[in-house]
This record gives sequence, structure tokens and C-alpha cells, in this order.
Amino acid sequence: MPQGPDGDNRRPGDISPGSGPFESDVLALLPQLRRYSRSLARSEAEGDDLLQDCVEKALTNRRHWRGVNLKAWTYAIMTNLYRNRYRRNARHAAVSIDEAAGLPAAEIHSDPLERDRLVAALNSLPEENRAVLMLVTVEGYGYQEVADMLDLPIGTVMSRLSRARQRLRDQLNDSNIISLRRPR
Repeated sequence: MPQGPDGDNRRPGDISPGSGPFESDVLALLPQLRRYSRSLARSEAEGDDLLQDCVEKALTNRRHWRGVNLKAWTYAIMTNLYRNRYRRNARHAAVSIDEAAGLPAAEIHSDPLERDRLVAALNSLPEENRAVLMLVTVEGYGYQEVADMLDLPIGTVMSRLSRARQRLRDQLNDSNIISLRRPR
């Protein structure tokens, strides 16, 4: 087998590190991956860490990519990284809110109550339902694409999406502060 410039066993036509369409395709996916990572992690900082780990793993292990669907491959990497991190963190005690007293406040939005209700409702969803909901509704992937990304049957994707939507609907209706009535 011919050797590459660094003495490794690359085949002719393989992408050299740091250049080529693979890296540019991964870069093009960053905004979508960032949204997905933040929805999984439930925080910007942890989501950005997850994104960085995902991109690093994708670039390091690109030889395992079969050239079929880069989006599905990177989303699968991120989902697996999150699951592994979640399992690892579940073994450790959580930090109390008093320890986080000196942290800066989140940015202010136009209607903080509505945003907080939505974030709380999304965060209350089980992880597997939230992942499917975000991939279908926010990222716009089809059911089959999500099934491939998460390595699930398409029926499971559809049922998780349905349960997530129904739970969100119920929670947002339950937390409605002002009940709206029709004028007479």
C-alpha cells in the first residue's frame, strides 16, 4: 500500500488532515450541531463542550465514515457522546444552586416568562423524546433520517415525537397564567 507524506498508510485519493471537502462539510454542519448539542445538554456551555467533543471525534475518526450521510454520522456521534456523558454524570452528585450563586445571569429576552416556560417544558421531556423532537421540529429532518441518526425504528421515532409534542402541549397549557376567554 502506498504511504502518505507522513509515512502513514493512506490510499490514493484519501483526504489529508486539515484540508478538503470533509472538513468543509463538517464546518457547514456546525450551526445545526450547535443547536442539537444545546438542546441535549440543556445549557449553552455544556452544549458547546459537547459540540467541540463531537467535532473532534468526527475529525479524528473520519476514516470510519463510509461517505454516505455525514449529517447522520455526526448526529449519531453527538448522541452517543451525550449518552455516555449523561451516564457518567448520573453516577456523581449534582451541584447545589448555592454553589452557582456568583455566575452571570442569562441574557434577557423579550418575554422571559414565556421563554422560561418553554425551556422548562423542553427540559422536563425525557432525553430520548427531546432528541427526536429537536431533530424533527427544529432541525427539520425527516422521520427516516432521525431513525438512521439515532439507530431506531421509524415507528419508535414517530411515537417518541408524538409523546413529546403531547407532553409539551399539556405542560404549556397547564402553566398558562391567563386563561383566555372569548369576548361576548
